[in-house]
Amino acid sequence: MSKSLPYSVKDVHYDNAKFRHRSPLKVLSQSLLTLNTKRDYASCSTGKFLILILIFGIACLMLMGTNDSPLNEKGKVTFVGGFRLGRLLRKPPRLPPRLSPDDGQLKGNTTNSPKWAARQQSVKEAFDYAWSGYRKYAMGYDELMPISQRGVDGLGGLGATVVDALDTAMIMGHGNIVSEAGSWVEAHLLERISQKGQVNLFETTIRVLGGLLSAYHLSGGDHGPKPDVYLNVAKDLADRLLSAFNSSPTAVPYSDVILRESTAHPAPGGMSSTAEVASVQLEFNYLSAVSGDPKYSAEAMKVLAHIKTLPKTEGLVPIYISPHSGEFVGENIRMGSRGDSYYEYLIKVWLQQGGKLNSNFTYLHDMYTEAMKGVRHLLVRKSIPKGLVFVGELPYGSKGEFSPKMDHLVCFLPGTLALGATKGLTKEKALAENLLSFEDLENLKLAEDLAKACFEMYEVTATGLAPEIAYFHTEEYSEDGLEGGNKSSAYAKDIIIKHADRHNLLRPETVESLFVLYRITKDTKYREQGWQIFEAFEKHTKVKSGGYTSLDDVTEVPPHRRDKMETFFLGETLKYLYLLFGDDSVIPLDKFVFNTEAHPLPIRNI
Repeated sequence: MSKSLPYSVKDVHYDNAKFRHRSPLKVLSQSLLTLNTKRDYASCSTGKFLILILIFGIACLMLMGTNDSPLNEKGKVTFVGGFRLGRLLRKPPRLPPRLSPDDGQLKGNTTNSPKWAARQQSVKEAFDYAWSGYRKYAMGYDELMPISQRGVDGLGGLGATVVDALDTAMIMGHGNIVSEAGSWVEAHLLERISQKGQVNLFETTIRVLGGLLSAYHLSGGDHGPKPDVYLNVAKDLADRLLSAFNSSPTAVPYSDVILRESTAHPAPGGMSSTAEVASVQLEFNYLSAVSGDPKYSAEAMKVLAHIKTLPKTEGLVPIYISPHSGEFVGENIRMGSRGDSYYEYLIKVWLQQGGKLNSNFTYLHDMYTEAMKGVRHLLVRKSIPKGLVFVGELPYGSKGEFSPKMDHLVCFLPGTLALGATKGLTKEKALAENLLSFEDLENLKLAEDLAKACFEMYEVTATGLAPEIAYFHTEEYSEDGLEGGNKSSAYAKDIIIKHADRHNLLRPETVESLFVLYRITKDTKYREQGWQIFEAFEKHTKVKSGGYTSLDDVTEVPPHRRDKMETFFLGETLKYLYLLFGDDSVIPLDKFVFNTEAHPLPIRNI
C-alpha cells in the first residue's frame, strides 16, 4: 500500500498546535466538568450551589493568572479586563494532518475497493520497475534508452528523469526512490545547473523547476533532503531562466537559455511557441509565493497580460508568437503541439490564484471562456460513420480549410474542460450547490465526448495503444487502408492512422483526462479504460532488462520498439494512473492544480 501524503511543509507547525501543552488548571476544570457524577450533583440544590462556587473560583483563578502577561500579542489574543479571550475561545486546527510520505500507510477515504487498491499497487510496481532500469543504466542522465541500456541527455543534461519522477515517488510512498532521487538532487543538480549550456525555457520550467517545487511542497519526511534543498535549487535555476524574459525586447520571452552564462536567445527562425511562453506561469507564481520574491511571478505574468491585448479568432490564437514584435505569427490554430497548454494554463493559473475570489485574474477566466466557445464553434466535428466527437485544426486560420487531424496531445482537453466546469468539485456537488452554468454543462458534455474519442484512439489499434496523431473520417476527408489494426473495434472506419504517425511515446494526456473525469463524474468507466491502457503498456512497452520503451508502430503486433523512455512516463503517465485508481483525498482537485508536466502545486487560499 502507498503511504500518507502531506499537504504542505507549513502545515506541520499549525497542525501540531492541537497537541500543545495545556495548563493543569485547564485539565482539572475540563475533567471535573466531564465526570459522570456531575449529573448526580446537578440533580439537587446543594449540588447546583457547589457547581456555581466551583465555576466562580475557576474564573477568579484564570483572571489572576493572566495578570503576568499584560501585553497584547497582535493578531493572536485579545484582552478584556485582563482576561485572555483568545486562549479560551481558540478552536483546534481544522486542516488535515500534515503527514510525510514516510509516515505509515495512506489514510484516504474508505471507498476504494480491494480491486482498485490492487490495481493501484500494480502501477506502483511498474513505477519501481521503470526507475530500476533508469537507476541501473542511466542515473543522472536525462533519459533512459532501455534497449541500448544506456542514458542520453536530450533535455540539457539536468537529470530530468530524476526530478520529473521525484514527486511521483513521494505520492506513491516510495521512500527508497525518494531518498535516491533527493540525494542526487542535493549532491549534483546545483553543479549541473551552473555548468550546463543551452536548455529550453518551457521544457526546463515544467519538468525541472516544476518538479523541484512540487517536491518542496510534498517533502518533509525521513527520506531525502530537507525541503529547503529543493527550494534553493529551484531559485538558482529560476534566476538563470529569468534571462529569457529579461533579454527579450517585449513581454514575450526567448525560447532558449544558456544556464552557465544566464543569457538567452530566440529559437532558430526567431519565433517562440505560444504554448511554451504561456505555460510557465504556474511554476513562477508558486516560486514567488514560497520564496517571498515577486520577481518570478511578475515576469511570467507579463506574458499572459500581453497576450490579452492581442487580436484573436473567437478566443483562439496562432501557435507562434514573436519575441521581437510581441505579435502572433501565421494563422495556424490548433489545440495540439505548440498550442495546447496555452489554453490549459488560462484556467489553471486563474484557479491557482484563488479563482473567482481574486478579481485581479478574472481576465484569464474570460479568455478561457471565450476560447472554449471558439473551440466548440470552429474546431469540433463528428466523424463518420459512428459519430465520434473530435477536435481538428485550422492550418490557415478560420477562413481556410478545416483539417480533421488530432494529436494525442489534444487529449489533455477533456480533463481541462471538466476542471474548468466544476473548478475541481465533483459534478454532483457542483450541481447541488448550483455552481454550474449552462456553458459549464456544455463544456462538461464536450469533455466526456472528447474523452471517448481519445480512448477509441487506443481501442482501435492492434496493440491497444494510441498513435501520436490520428485523422478522423469525415464527409470531406477519407483515406482507405489506414486502419489501426483492431478489426473488432466499432470505430475502425472512423479513425485513420497514417504511417508516419503510428508511433507511441508513452504519453500521458489521455490517462490525465480519465483521471480528472473520474474524480469529477465518479463514472467507473474511466477507471476501467485507464486499466486497459495500463495493461497495454505492460504488455507491449516493458523491457526485460528494466524500464519501458516507446514504440514505432502501434498498429502491428509485436510492435517495433523505439529505444527511449521519456521522462513524462514516470512524471505523468504512471502518476495519473496511480491517482486514477486511488482515493480522491490524495491531491484533491479543489486544493491543487497540476502543471502541464503533472507536478501538483497548491491553490492559493485568499
